[in-house]
Amino acid sequence: MRCSQCHKADTKVIESRDVAEGESIRRRRECTNCNYRFTTYERIERPQLVVIKSNSTRELYNRDKLMAGLLRACEKTSISSVQLDKLVADIEHDLYSIGNQEVSTSKIGDIAMNKLAILDEVAYVRFASVYKRFTNIAGFEKELSHIRQQNKEL
Repeated sequence: MRCSQCHKADTKVIESRDVAEGESIRRRRECTNCNYRFTTYERIERPQLVVIKSNSTRELYNRDKLMAGLLRACEKTSISSVQLDKLVADIEHDLYSIGNQEVSTSKIGDIAMNKLAILDEVAYVRFASVYKRFTNIAGFEKELSHIRQQNKEL
């Protein structure tokens, strides 16, 4: 693994840890040349998913896009980066479990919302407000009553 600072190929692993329930490995590395420390992730390579957007166009699934949307929803909450990585890994696991190489954006959004509702209510409402495109307070109220009902059932 090349150092991201000095670009030398000689680095050593300081620490390894499973993340996302064994779906990936997080490694802390140190360059033996400049002593710079950095983190790498090792994930299982799976077949590429194709995302069907609401306008019926197709594009390759992009983990970073999902992560960026979830990061915005989780801003200023108590959700850690490790929890966020696990959340994305769980969503991806569900997507691959469907068994179809094409998945709609609405399916991805529904899975993400269900997982966020369990993890953090504020992040859930933030994500839902963008995903469901609320245009007024009534949409928020309806979604809040929905999550309250779900919490009562748990």
